[in-house]
Formats: sequence, C-alpha cells, structure tokens
Amino acid sequence: MSLSLAEVTSVIHELWPLSGAESWDSSGLVSGDPARQVSSIHLAVDAVSDTVDEAIEAGADLLLVHHPLLLRGVTTVSEDRYKGALLARLIRANCGLLAAHTNADVVTDGVSDILAQRLELQDTQPITSSVEPGTGIGRVGRLARPVTLGHLARVLADLLPATASGVRVSGDYQQLVEVVSLCGGAGDSLLAHPLVLASDVYVTSDLRHHPASESREQAKISGGPALIDVSHWASEWLWLDTAAAQLRAALPGVTVNVSDLRTDPWDFVVMH
Repeated sequence: MSLSLAEVTSVIHELWPLSGAESWDSSGLVSGDPARQVSSIHLAVDAVSDTVDEAIEAGADLLLVHHPLLLRGVTTVSEDRYKGALLARLIRANCGLLAAHTNADVVTDGVSDILAQRLELQDTQPITSSVEPGTGIGRVGRLARPVTLGHLARVLADLLPATASGVRVSGDYQQLVEVVSLCGGAGDSLLAHPLVLASDVYVTSDLRHHPASESREQAKISGGPALIDVSHWASEWLWLDTAAAQLRAALPGVTVNVSDLRTDPWDFVVMH
C-alpha cells in the first residue's frame, strides 16, 4: 500500500502537530512532490550526506528527520554548498524530505518524554508547557529511589549509543540524586528555569563553558542541580524507534526503517 506524500505529511502532522513547534523552528515538508506516492519512509536524526545516501540506497520515498536542514535562512541551494547538494540528490532520487523538530520534542512519547521513560522517571511533567496540556519542552520527574550521580551517569552511558564525547558530569560522584530534569538536545536555555533549579540533576546536551560554570557557581550559593552533558545526537536518537512504531501503526503497509548511522559530529577524543 502507498499513500501520497501529502497524505503521509498529514498523518505525520497529526502525530507531531505543527502547533507544538517553537516560533523559531522550521518543521514540516522541505522538499518533494505532494502528489508522489510513498511506500517507504527512512528515519534519522540528521539530514547529512550519510543518511541521505542510506535513504536513497534503501529506495525510500521520504527521509523523515528530526533536525531541519533549512532551520536557518539560506540564500542559495547551489550544489557547491552541502545543503543544495543534499536537496538535489534527494530530488533526483524522488525522495522527499520532512523534518519533525520541536513539534516532536514537546509531545507525549516525544524526544524528552522517551528519555524520561527510559530512565524510568515517575510523576513526570514538562519543564515548559506547550499548547496541549501535559506537553512541552523537557521533562522533570523522580527516580524510583535515590542513586549516586555517578551511578546515574553510568546508566545514561549504557542507555545511549556510544559517542566520542561520552557523558560529562559536573558534580560530586557520590552525591545522591532523585529529582531529575532533562531536555533532549540543546537545553542550556533552561538552566535558570525554576523546575530545573529545584532538581538534583539536569541532563541535557551542548552545555557551553560559561552557562555551565555560572550554573554550578550559583548552586554553591543558593542551591541548584548537578549537570550531566550527553551527546545531542544520542539523546534524540532514542526517539526514532518510538516514532517508527507510531508511523507503522498509523500507516499500515508503509515500510518504515530507522537509521543506525551515528551522525554525532565528533569522531574521537584524545585524553591526557
């Protein structure tokens, strides 16, 4: 069975409504003929050369990614620029491109929700509320029992796919933690949020030196969370299997595959 790209796009936007996307986001259909039939969908976190090749080689009709290829404004899609080259390859192969970004972050069973579920957090709620009740950016919840910060970091290292940057931690290894806030992907904008400040530990990605340092210094004065920094790609890759299962249920007869390619940008690390 196959459906038109327009019909598949409609189903995707029912699963991850565009109304939940942040105002700065660029989720939705990027390229492809809405009338063209779709019988195979390929899922990945990023639209990069390797995942585009993988989708085309698999004969996919649609590459569905988490990160929008055209998030920032572009003035050219010339093929001597990588974004233009990727789009040209997809168009020539009759493979559409669609992004489900922050609209897939905020929902139940979305990016942060899946990470919270895999950590078995209880009584979870969004850090910031979205349009629909119970949805929003990030999650905060409670572990079934307190564990050391070091133990939680090890759990995350075992849970997430391996990357060069691994899991970085700011805090005492033996510190007990119970209330966990998290945000899949880049989350340093939430460091000052009251629910994050009230947590024992905040798990997110792409923590920069100054925001992380200021957060830890302020915690010495007025309290605040330990920090765990994980790979951006890895924190969001966990969602793909759930997304694929939802698509298979909503689009019976359409083949849905998940990319296992590591698109984290870092290849290795050198330690002293």
